[in-house]
Amino acid sequence: MSTIDDLVTHNRAYVASHGHTDLPTAPQLHLAVLTCMDSRLDLFGALGLHLGEAHLIRNAGGIATDDAVRSLLLSQRLLGTTAVMVIHHSRCGLESFDEETLQHELETELGSRPPFRLGAYRDVDLDVRDTVATLKASPFISATEIRGFVFNVDDGGLREVEL
Repeated sequence: MSTIDDLVTHNRAYVASHGHTDLPTAPQLHLAVLTCMDSRLDLFGALGLHLGEAHLIRNAGGIATDDAVRSLLLSQRLLGTTAVMVIHHSRCGLESFDEETLQHELETELGSRPPFRLGAYRDVDLDVRDTVATLKASPFISATEIRGFVFNVDDGGLREVEL
């Protein structure tokens, strides 16, 4: 059996014990979280969230890509979110490589560079500030509460980044 087969089996058990829930589509806390795809981030547990309370928008690094902005725009315009948390984290993989080197390797191997930035950075606080600034400057994101944080993957703590 593959990992995916195991997960499908787990889903069957989940469905059997889940029961029927009729949660509204709009998140109850009117909150959207832009965060990293890192598998060590359990934001439901760390923030005390429950199903139906917040939108979690995840990508490598939790950066404000065009698609992240698109998701936030839809979250705000169609589903009523009014607050945004940007959560990056300690020991992120994006801190461990040089973007130009990887771009060059890709160009050599594939014949072209990706049309997007990969998001490498050296200072997590600065990257949080840059992401928040990008969101605040976007004409597609409503003037709303946007705050930035760093999640410590070792102890689960959340630290606010002074903007």
